[in-house]
Amino acid sequence: MKRRSFLTSAAAMGAAPLFANNTPVHTPKGKAEHCIFIWLGGGMAQIDTFDPKKLGNNTDKTKIAGSLYKAIDTSVPGVQLTEHLSKTAKVMEHVTVMRTVNHHVIDEHAFATNIVHTGRMISGNVVYPSVGSIIAHERGAAGEGMPPYILIGYPNVSRGPGFLGAKAGYVYLTDTNTGPAGFTRPDFVDEKRALTREQLLAPLMSRAPKESSISDYKAAQEQALSLSGPKFMRHFNLKEESASLRNDYGGEFGQRCLLSRRLVQAGVRFIEVSHNLNFMNGTGWDIHNEGYKNQHLLIQELDTALSALIRDLKNHKLLDKTLIVVGTEFGRPPEFDGRGGRGHQGTTFSMVLAGGGLNHCGAYGVTDELSKNPVENPVPLVDFHATIHAAMGIDPSKELMDGTRPVPVTDGGKAVAALFG
Repeated sequence: MKRRSFLTSAAAMGAAPLFANNTPVHTPKGKAEHCIFIWLGGGMAQIDTFDPKKLGNNTDKTKIAGSLYKAIDTSVPGVQLTEHLSKTAKVMEHVTVMRTVNHHVIDEHAFATNIVHTGRMISGNVVYPSVGSIIAHERGAAGEGMPPYILIGYPNVSRGPGFLGAKAGYVYLTDTNTGPAGFTRPDFVDEKRALTREQLLAPLMSRAPKESSISDYKAAQEQALSLSGPKFMRHFNLKEESASLRNDYGGEFGQRCLLSRRLVQAGVRFIEVSHNLNFMNGTGWDIHNEGYKNQHLLIQELDTALSALIRDLKNHKLLDKTLIVVGTEFGRPPEFDGRGGRGHQGTTFSMVLAGGGLNHCGAYGVTDELSKNPVENPVPLVDFHATIHAAMGIDPSKELMDGTRPVPVTDGGKAVAALFG
């Protein structure tokens, strides 16, 4: 064989696998316009909440693995929750519990929190964007003069924009009564004085080179300045809502969820709502040792707020347009530790989707008899992320740019097709 013929044949053989698999993969495209992401930091025990199994015993010397609470029926035949989710049980036709989500990061909360928010492990040379920042980047704000992404909770890098830059970042607050810090002008700074300050700043910021990090910061700063003042801050006045509705949502966490509905109405695209900022049970969802004793209080508070949010969005004809996600960094094993609590488990755990125009079925995926491993329809975390993005009309395989380096929205994630029409 001549050298030229050999090289031509070798090139064709090498290229063959590339062209053999070039059939486009069908990605479902949802119609959700907003996303409310409820974060349960610490690791929610799926076996005590959304994936109940046989009753266990954590108080006797010979402990018996299993759920701590009784199972109850829901509005979806054959789907059960634990007894402390009785209000959510009544609206399960709008909900799908993804019972077989899994990842391999179980020993450290920060790493697991990061992977659930970004879909990727921490890297030494790139900071990956969070799901909220990707949605903010791809979809922008849904309403004029509103930020695309608001975090009701404490900020950290896992929730941030990573290489997407400041424009895909969040506005954050921890107190629903005061709203975001720094957005209310002092009394002595009126509109005229604020405008004068902006005019003084403009020549300096105009020197920023295009496509630079300083230019990116400039755009974020311009947005922040446009939000300062009463027009934006009025959305945080929950007293505009009826007392009966505020009571329906429950306590502090419920008021954050009520605020998230108001922000959806105002045009915010993505809102993350952190649960249990004040550790009402002493340990949060991280129920090692005696932490289990008041776990039911957390579940009941979640139940009250989540069910109210679903009903409220439905009453405002926003439920089909708003995807609700309940996320946590990992689950809990059925066995108990020495003092009756539970450890960490990433082999299978529950995350929740509601609304968003999806074809809900109450529960997706089946775990084994003690909720330790998937038996049917496992959902790797990357597929859970792909499902969120697809529901929001974003292609999970689309490539974002980290400088000159393309980075796909997910690492090969595939949306769960059963949830789409």
